[in-house]
Amino acid sequence: MLTMLAIAIAVIAILGGYKYWTIRQMMSQGGWQAPPEAVTTVIATQEVWTTTLNAMGTVAAVQGVTISADLPGLVSEIDFDSGRAVNKGDILVRLDTKQERAQLAAAEAQRDLTRLDLERSKDLLAKQIVPQATYDNSVAQYKSAEGRVGEIRASIERKTIRAPFSGVLGIREVNLGQYLAGGAEIASLQALRPAYVNFTVPQQEIGKVAIGATVEALADSGAPEVGKITAFDSKVDEATRNVKVQAVFENRSGRLHPGMFVQAQLVRGARMSAVTVPASAISYAPFGDSVFVVDEVKDPKTGKPGKTVRQQFVKLGGSRGDQVAVTSGIKPGEEIVTSGVFKLRPGASVIVNNSVQPSNNAKPKPEDS
Repeated sequence: MLTMLAIAIAVIAILGGYKYWTIRQMMSQGGWQAPPEAVTTVIATQEVWTTTLNAMGTVAAVQGVTISADLPGLVSEIDFDSGRAVNKGDILVRLDTKQERAQLAAAEAQRDLTRLDLERSKDLLAKQIVPQATYDNSVAQYKSAEGRVGEIRASIERKTIRAPFSGVLGIREVNLGQYLAGGAEIASLQALRPAYVNFTVPQQEIGKVAIGATVEALADSGAPEVGKITAFDSKVDEATRNVKVQAVFENRSGRLHPGMFVQAQLVRGARMSAVTVPASAISYAPFGDSVFVVDEVKDPKTGKPGKTVRQQFVKLGGSRGDQVAVTSGIKPGEEIVTSGVFKLRPGASVIVNNSVQPSNNAKPKPEDS
């Protein structure tokens, strides 16, 4: 037991002595220092900045309907394909009209008979053989027969379904030989050029938006489409305090389809100069937004050059893409930390490694957003 106790005391003494010696060494060198943090940086630049307002919008067709059967009947002919562009008046579907045509033949025969009776009554009235009432009755019967012929012809015409305007058809919903009830859906028809984009603007921003202002709409793919504001809603939504705005786009590319979700962006102020930095460089906090600026320093003991950071509070403007406008707090040419901000403190040593940097694009593509 005594031997084991002596060994334990000896081990503790050795470890304590070594720890005491290392602490004395660090104190002689100015204390313990944390290793430098690896960060990425960017040089702040001054650019011309246009303040914009972003809003979520929905594409709507200037003209769009669901084509349906006006009267019930059997599909005897289909003259369109799904997704095809059609012109106004093009025949899409014909319904069977055998019964109506038989009725039309009978009605035309009755009309011809009443016309002959009318001509006879007219001659007899001129010779004062029949009274005026007989002639008036013949006139009424002829007009009734003529109206019946027109009614049957209209029914036959209504069973030939045509495109009401030029546009692009959707998926065909009927088949040859199918019986259609009145109002049965045949296909969707949408006019894609031009196209509307409807979006909402906060009521405090509506005074900065005018009729004719340019709007960009960015869909999931391709370049943004450019349009102009054409109308504002006449009331403010009581639930959201937003105003509905409508813009019209030529949509020459045909990429905007009704119901599509797009991001609308419109200019809402004059152009100004601002220092731009990536959004990842901003440290957001309730007491103020800040960035970390890299400064070149020398070690007071070794004289070797190094880099430290200082926290600089800034005032932010708008944003566009991956960039944020800084209106005050930093100057062009200063080196700003763009990643690793969360692990820094004022005066911390850093190592700059810009082999991989966060995005800093004013107009990033959707797949890069």
